[in-house]
Parts: sequence; structure tokens; C-alpha cells
Amino acid sequence: MMKSKMKWVALVGLVLSALSLSAHFLLARYTGKSIDVYQPPITIFTWRPIFENADLSRSGSIYKRLWGPVRPLESLHPHANPREKYEAPDLQTNGFVFVKIQGGFHEIRNSICDAVVVSRLLNATLVIPELQPTTSTKGISSDFKSFAYLYDDDQFIVALAKDVVVVRSLPKSFKAAKRKKEIPVFKVSYSASPDFYLKLVLPVLKKHSVVELLVSDGGCLQAILPHHLEEFQRLRCRVAYHALQFRQEVQDLAAKILNRLRASGRPFLAFDHGMTKDALAYHGCSELFQDVHTELIQHRRLWMTKHGLVKGELSVDSVKQHLNGSCPLMPEEVGILLRSFGYSSDTIIYVSGGEIFGGQRMLIPLHAIFENVVDRTSLSTVRELTSIYGGEECLRSSPHTKLPFIKEEMKFETWKTSGPRPRPLPPPPARPKYPSNIEGWWGWVGETAKEPEPTIMELRTNAHKLLWEAIDYIICIEADAFIPGFDRDGKGRPNFASFVMGHRLYQSAASKTFRPDRKIVAKLLEEIHSHLYQANRTWVAAVRKHLGRTVLDGLYEASLNSKPLSFLSHPVPECSCLRHSTFKTSTHALSPSIRSQAHLSLGVEFQCPAWMDNDTITNFDKESEEELDEDDSSSGQLFQHSGDIVGGAETSNKEDIQMDDQEELEGGER
Repeated sequence: MMKSKMKWVALVGLVLSALSLSAHFLLARYTGKSIDVYQPPITIFTWRPIFENADLSRSGSIYKRLWGPVRPLESLHPHANPREKYEAPDLQTNGFVFVKIQGGFHEIRNSICDAVVVSRLLNATLVIPELQPTTSTKGISSDFKSFAYLYDDDQFIVALAKDVVVVRSLPKSFKAAKRKKEIPVFKVSYSASPDFYLKLVLPVLKKHSVVELLVSDGGCLQAILPHHLEEFQRLRCRVAYHALQFRQEVQDLAAKILNRLRASGRPFLAFDHGMTKDALAYHGCSELFQDVHTELIQHRRLWMTKHGLVKGELSVDSVKQHLNGSCPLMPEEVGILLRSFGYSSDTIIYVSGGEIFGGQRMLIPLHAIFENVVDRTSLSTVRELTSIYGGEECLRSSPHTKLPFIKEEMKFETWKTSGPRPRPLPPPPARPKYPSNIEGWWGWVGETAKEPEPTIMELRTNAHKLLWEAIDYIICIEADAFIPGFDRDGKGRPNFASFVMGHRLYQSAASKTFRPDRKIVAKLLEEIHSHLYQANRTWVAAVRKHLGRTVLDGLYEASLNSKPLSFLSHPVPECSCLRHSTFKTSTHALSPSIRSQAHLSLGVEFQCPAWMDNDTITNFDKESEEELDEDDSSSGQLFQHSGDIVGGAETSNKEDIQMDDQEELEGGER
């Protein structure tokens, strides 16, 4: 009986197993396609582009207005070669110039260019500069020296062979004198004049055959030089745009990120927010944030005031500063401007500038407006980023100090021997500070006016920021369009974005580079503050007209405001020339007012050599300017997704849209 029952149980089990397998095979056959939809593709980075339209027409007028070249600037060509009699450097120099540079990425770049010009001015041999943020940082890789951590030192020496004699290090005799601090040292100001070097530094250099320059303000020579020293301005361009090449590992990673950005076959726009703590504190923009971040900016401004970096009151009306154009444009405001100009919601936007102050939450509105907002971390793996640091040793944080343990018996004995009572008890002792309590700004911002010394990991991170900004710099230069959120740093001088715009102006002047007037933008946004996402067509047209004009009007403003502070923010007209044949073909359809305004903004009169006229530049097709091939999705509404209108404006007829686009193409790029 038992054996027969076991046989029946086994038979039933086999039948159920067969049915179960059949059911699984049927499910796999008929539902396999739907399951595959939810399986994430294997990618080496986190960004997955989302596009509403698979095809993007490149022949329409809208595409040319958004991404096409700026016609009045098509004739501009980079030309930093010497134009007058320029002799090669003499091997018998007056001595050695050793330079120590402190500062951020753009300050280091500007200081190196100034150091080369000063060496040429003094007829001195330049020792490759020492970058303090890397040499004073503990824990970085020993594979690279100071200068080689960021730049290619071989390229630097070879590219400047006809300008300045460059050596890698001081001779042994001067090294010993340097260790004994017997070398004359000059702490140079930001805008020292050429007379300072010729009258004060040169006699000391001839006497001791070596001098040391300490540069900590982001430069050591005035931006605007006398007319007879114009060749030194072109030397600055040769240093910044030809000699200063990032080391190969950084260039390779930047090339990978660029290839991934362009893999979809679409153009992309680069955006630099410029929202750093020092810049916000210097310009008094603390109230743009909330609670703890406002307190942190105010604490930094107090420190700047005590050290004489800020000449003003501690409390500043941030709203008034913002309306006056003295504060950065918030990412949300930049997103609204770009959508109003005509960029669709699936436009690829690359955010540079590292960690934005206030955290990634500040970018949430921009992510809501544009679906493809990326940065270097979403376009590369952690392994790729860490590979450019070299072999670094692991850092061990100091162990936390344990709180002292007090037994209950000791507390009771202390209470019994405390003296006669009643009497007022003494105040309790101050709470002891331990590393676990003061880690981060929240441990000191409300208790001391001095920031704590940076940890070893913070020092290493500061050195890594130079490499991060180098990657962002390359991508911003190669972007199809660029827009800055702010163009000033924590000292009121041109910042990273200003140097990017200067490099783009030199390398490819006709590329789309917006330079919005923050005062006008703040006024426009104030008009629709109560209904920000329901702008009418008139307001959208005003934004489009302003942004369209800033590609040329911004050049004139930069020549007045940025160039006197830093030559590399506007290296025109000294480092550019006009190609005569291209100038004729690209401006025959432009009105005389546009040509004269472009000439006034740039002031370029030097004609390029004849061999440059053979190069061709793609110009606008005149027929495509006269007719609009496709409707502009944001000419009448601020936001529009796949035919669903979010704004509340009325749709305009096609003739009005064509008229507006014709005006933008004819005169909007002024």
C-alpha cells in the first residue's frame, strides 16, 4: 500500500513539473518582447539621451539661428604670429626667473602667460613655473611634478623656443641658494606695469642672476600694454592657445566625453554657472539661497571684509544686486532664456564648473526644462576619472577621539564635596570639540570667524579640481554653443567662463557664444515673475531679440569691462586678422549698420596673409533666410512638448512667425 501511494505521488509530481515547464516556455515565448523593453541597456556611463524627434533638420533657418555661425564674424581668423620685426631669444640672458603661482584654474592660466611675457621683457630664462595648489597638496600622485600635473611641459618648452628660453629647473648653485632663502623675492601685484619690472626687477636680476616672483592674485602684468608692446600681447595668445596644452591623459578623456556627446549626431550647448562661494560672497548674493547656505556666504563675506578684499557693508540687498546684474543667473533663469530663444526640450546641455554652490538641487529646475542635462560625471566612469590622477596612495583619516568616561561614584563624591549649599552652581564647561563634531562647515560657521585648516582629503580634492576644470575647458571650447551664468570670480575679475569666451573668440569667432546682459535679463524676468511659465509671445520675442544681439553686443561690452582686467578674456584685435575673400562673401547680404557695428566691436583691421584666403567657411544660404522651412516650437509659447501647449499664449499665424525669424536672421545677431 505504501509503495503504491509513493508511486502515485511521484507521478503527480512529474506531471505538475511538466506543466510548470510548459507554462514557463509559453510565457517566455509570448511575453519576451515586452520584458526586453524594461531591461536597461548596458552602458559605460549614466547618461541615456532622450530625443522627441529622431531626425533633426540641419537645413532649416531655425537650426541656423540656433546653432549656425555668426555671419559678421566669419571673416575673423586667429593670427598670433609676430607681425613686425621679432628676434629670437638670446641664449645669453640676464638670468633666471623662477615663478610660484597660487590660485584656481583660470588664475594659474593667466599667471603663466604673464610670467612668459615678463621673462621676454627682462630677456631672462624662464624656469617652468611651480603651481602651489599641487606642490603643497599632500597625497597627490608622485608621477607628476607641479607643472606637469596639469600641462604638457614638453609642449610648453618646444612651442616657446622662438620666444623665451625655458628650462625645467634652476642650476644646482641656485637651488642651494634657494634652499637657504638667498634668492631675491618679489611679491608681484595683479596688474604690475612693465616699468616695475624694467626699473626694479631688472637691476636685481642682473646683479644676482636670479629672481623669484610670487604670484597669488591671478596675474603679474597689466592687461592693456602700451602700443609699442603689442607683440607681447600676441605672445600671450601664443602661450595661452598654443603652448599651454593639457597633458595627454586629460586630453584623451576629454576627447572620449566629446565623442559621447556627439554620438547622437546632435549639436550640444555648454553652460557654465559660475556660482562659487567666493563669487557670491564678493558680490553680495547670499539671499539668493536659503537658510544655511546664506549663512555660509555671509561668513565668507565677513572674512573678505576683514582682509580688505571687499570694500562694503556685510549685509547687502541681494535682490537689488540681482536686478542690477551683479549676481549670477540662476540655472532656472538660463533654462527659461534658452527655451524662449527656441531650443527644444531635448537639447543636450553640458554643465561645466564642477559642483554648483547649493548642491545639485539648484539644477533641478534646469533638469525639468531640458531632458538631456549632463556633466563630466554622467559621461564618464569613475575609473576613467581616477585614471588621470595617477597612482595615489590611500589616505587614512585620523581616528575620532573618544569622550572621557566618568563613573557615577565620582560624580556623587564631587557633589558631596562641592561646599556649603545653597549657592549658585558654576556654569557647565564648554562642550569639547572632536573631529566627528567639526567635520564640515556646520561645525565652525557659527562659532568662529576663521575657517578651519583644510584636511588632507580636501587638499587632494582641490588639486583634482584643476583636472576637472581642464576637461570642462576643452568641452566648452568645442561646444556648438556656449552661454555663461556669470563672468566674474571671487575677486571681481574675469572668471572661467570669460576665459572660455575669449578662447572661442580667438579659435572660432563665428561659433555661437551668448553673452547675456544680466541686468536686462533680470528686468525681463521681473516682468513675468508672477506667471513665469506662461509668458506671452511679445515677451518671448523680446528675449529672442536680446539673446540674438548679445553675440555681437557682448563683444563690445567685453572689450570695455573684461579686457582691462584680463587680456585673455578678449584677445581681439591684437591676435586676429580679417580674411579678405571671406569677408566679401560673408557680408555681401549684411546691412552696412551690421558691418560697421561688427567693426566697432572688434576693431580688427589687419588683413590675413594670402594663404589663409584659401580656407573656406560655411556661410548662410540666402534662400533659407528668406523662407522658414519649419515652424518654431517656441516662437509663440514658452514651453511646448509634442503639440501640448503648457503656456497660455495664443498661437500666432505663420506669417508673423516668418517675419520674426527673418528679423532674427537679418539683424538679431548684433
